[in-house]
Amino acid sequence: MKKSIMGISLLTLTCMYGLLGAIIILATILLGGQALLGIGISIIVLIIQFLIAPFLTDLSMRWFYKAKFDEQIPDYLKAFIEQECQKHKMKYPKIGIIHDGAPNAFTYGRTKNDARIVITEGIYNLLNPEEVKAVVGHEIGHIVHYDMLFMTAVQVVPLVLYAIYEMLANSSSSDSDDNKAAIVGWIAYILYLISQYIILYLSRTREYFADAFSIEETGNPNALAEALVKIGFGLSTASNEGKHNVSKNNALGIFDSKASKAMVVTALEGNTVSKEKIKNAMKWEKWNPWAKWFEFNSTHPLISKRLLAISSRSMDYGQEPYIIFDLEKKESYVDDFLLEVLISFLPFIILIVGIIMGLILISDDFNILRYAGIVGLLFTITLYIKFARAHKNKDYKETNVASLLGEVKVSHVTSIPCVLNGNIIGRGNPGCIFNEDFVIKDQTGIIFLDYNQPLGIINKIFAIFRSEQYFNKTVTVKGWYRRSPVPYVEIKEWTVDGKTKKIYTYPLAKALYAVLAIASVILIII
Repeated sequence: MKKSIMGISLLTLTCMYGLLGAIIILATILLGGQALLGIGISIIVLIIQFLIAPFLTDLSMRWFYKAKFDEQIPDYLKAFIEQECQKHKMKYPKIGIIHDGAPNAFTYGRTKNDARIVITEGIYNLLNPEEVKAVVGHEIGHIVHYDMLFMTAVQVVPLVLYAIYEMLANSSSSDSDDNKAAIVGWIAYILYLISQYIILYLSRTREYFADAFSIEETGNPNALAEALVKIGFGLSTASNEGKHNVSKNNALGIFDSKASKAMVVTALEGNTVSKEKIKNAMKWEKWNPWAKWFEFNSTHPLISKRLLAISSRSMDYGQEPYIIFDLEKKESYVDDFLLEVLISFLPFIILIVGIIMGLILISDDFNILRYAGIVGLLFTITLYIKFARAHKNKDYKETNVASLLGEVKVSHVTSIPCVLNGNIIGRGNPGCIFNEDFVIKDQTGIIFLDYNQPLGIINKIFAIFRSEQYFNKTVTVKGWYRRSPVPYVEIKEWTVDGKTKKIYTYPLAKALYAVLAIASVILIII
């Protein structure tokens, strides 16, 4: 497996740097030493970032996430890490602990001899020892495969391509060279965009390799699958809680850091998560077209794809496949998807077309104010339609996390009004003192809560000075369930200790749309 990933890595680097070299040659011909100087500066900046990034991340972990790097870890985990270090000839990594109930794990550093692995307390609370080892095995896989070094190396390509685009777009070459410079600049920009998506694809591929490494080292693919379900989907078993707490005597994570809004459904079948609940949670990723779009723009594969890939290895280790997705899709969701795409882009289409038509129609007798009012009213109406679909303000039904995760007709565009009851167990971004969001746990699982007041500064003040007082509190949350692709609930209002607290973003947004509509109508009638 290691030879396979090294082969893919070298082939990719060769191809990307080959294209980069060709563009550099063209840019040098057009700009001479100026191009080489700019490219050199870009590469030096990236090298400096690579060298100092682990130390800066250490400070960030300590100051802003309250991570502790001097705490003991369970003996079973320490023995497993020591075994892996000896086997793969690497130094024992620094282990950081974030005391937050939301589950997450990630690694960062430069090479396998200066790596750090950070684990939240939620990992110990929600996972059993075999599952904890599987998660840490995944992170060690990133270290052993030199993923940190490789991803830094490939990041050079888009950085330099964009620098070339900037230089050629602002070059002072002679008129005869202007067209050539513009063409090369736009080629560099197109390759910059393509390279970004190649890097995302490579990142997703390396996640599969890290999963495979964990399976091979632990010999327990189903433990990794169960852990992934609990962390990524948020599916967990209450029987594990509190049993494995830590003793108090550019990061690569188990799932996308942007997906930290994901979380959990609990349903006991013995000591494992109910397979029916897992398949229910997989439906959205398998059937909703938005899932593929979000994966295309993500560093990590969809959880359902990873689960099926892991399950395909189960029989090699004498285990039954962890999950077989055998649910039948009874309807197509493409029509909903196309409607949501239209709703998303229609306001901006109207605005762009309106500006272009205005420039075409403008004349001495052209009433620019009335025309602006008409375009503005259409823009406001379509924008409000998008807002109202994402904030449906009726039929709020009391539900639970398990039921919400089974919904397929939901996205960042289409919401489901809901009411949840549960306990706050941690921050949405585990441990981060600047993160105002929460994770709530009900009897069926845990899910991300999006706390979003109208002004960002209010959110940050709340995060720093007030959010911790809500930890371990029982709350009733009224809001909107959405997916993008991870599940989360945007809070409209919540009741804590008998007091109802409101989020004012929704009413303020409605008032703003009303003002825009009135202003547009005034322009039309004057």
